[in-house]
Amino acid sequence: MPTNTPLTKPAEKVVPLNHLPALRGDYFKLHSETVGRAFHIYIRLPEGYDSNADTQYPVVYLLDGDSLFPILAANHLFLTYDDQLPEAIVVGIAYGGFAPEINKRHLDFTPGAADGVAGEGAAALFVQFLKHDLLPEVESRYRADASRRVLFGQSRGGTMVLYSAFTEPDLFWGRIASNPAFRPGSEFFYTTPASASRNDLHLMVTSGTADRPQLVADARAWFAHWQSLDKLPWQLELKVIEGGTHAADSPASYRSGLRWLFQLTTEQAPQ
Repeated sequence: MPTNTPLTKPAEKVVPLNHLPALRGDYFKLHSETVGRAFHIYIRLPEGYDSNADTQYPVVYLLDGDSLFPILAANHLFLTYDDQLPEAIVVGIAYGGFAPEINKRHLDFTPGAADGVAGEGAAALFVQFLKHDLLPEVESRYRADASRRVLFGQSRGGTMVLYSAFTEPDLFWGRIASNPAFRPGSEFFYTTPASASRNDLHLMVTSGTADRPQLVADARAWFAHWQSLDKLPWQLELKVIEGGTHAADSPASYRSGLRWLFQLTTEQAPQ
């Protein structure tokens, strides 16, 4: 069972995932004073984690862990097989359900905006939760390489990925915004990003050609605006996924983003 720390209450009894090897790892419930709520944190540890005691690993943080952790954490193992992707600690940030009284993604993942609606607009607080609560907790528990943090988000989660890139660029080495929503608050994403102290930061936006037409148009307009400008705090990349739909192609976004981050080429994949 996980060790208790000031941010965690006594661990609850949970059904272990240790009989599912691709998801073997850990779980803890994190109570955040920052946002005033608890999150369920699922950890997938790399193959060979116990036997490689001196190895530190990149960490991929998954927003919408309720749905994306079982898919993408397990898929990471196959990507190490087929694409020679480096092993990583994969962290699922989950609410514990999809019911709106439990799941606060629309609140946590959207910036405050004049065209926003009630129950949204707390992205600034969520970034502080990541910075001051979750990242230190994960890095105190596991052999995490803090210089190679990656944040992945889909749809509204992609909005949060972009928001964090604009407000706290140094917080993550790599970011993947999969089919992000730019509305409400689209004007924020055309403001000047905060400056960064690192010069190796990366941001990929993915857009499926079969996604909702407005989202496709917004993503391409946004990318066209920023790709022509110099002195961005991150290296920027757009990946268009042919035939990609809004949610079901999250694994394709994950794969494309991590291959780009770790500079894997087609030639490096096994024949």
